[in-house]
Amino acid sequence: MGQKLLIVDDQYGIRILLNEVFQKEGYQTFQAANGYQALDIVEKHSPDLVLLDMKIPGMDGIEILKRLKAINSDIQVIIMTAYGELDMIQESKDLGAITHFAKPFDIDEIRDAVRKNMPRQSV
Repeated sequence: MGQKLLIVDDQYGIRILLNEVFQKEGYQTFQAANGYQALDIVEKHSPDLVLLDMKIPGMDGIEILKRLKAINSDIQVIIMTAYGELDMIQESKDLGAITHFAKPFDIDEIRDAVRKNMPRQSV
């Protein structure tokens, strides 16, 4: 099986777009519309990398990030936000996010970031 990527975004269209792009790249993809789904997927499937939207109703991105890291401290997380909230971006990096993208994002930039930050599979 390919490397596993979890896409967490409450916007259906963005999840579908990212899912399509990364399936074509050969990743095994999972989608979550909220934090509870995301945490469930992480516990069951141990994705290698997570694309995480910061503004999700219910449990926000910071809370999701904290809980993801509690489940697996080595999980790679790239955050996405439509808001220029520098404090939230800084807090997420302090919590271990590797980089961030502002929406609307350039799909090629996200593809490159996933490629660069996806942990290499051990053989």
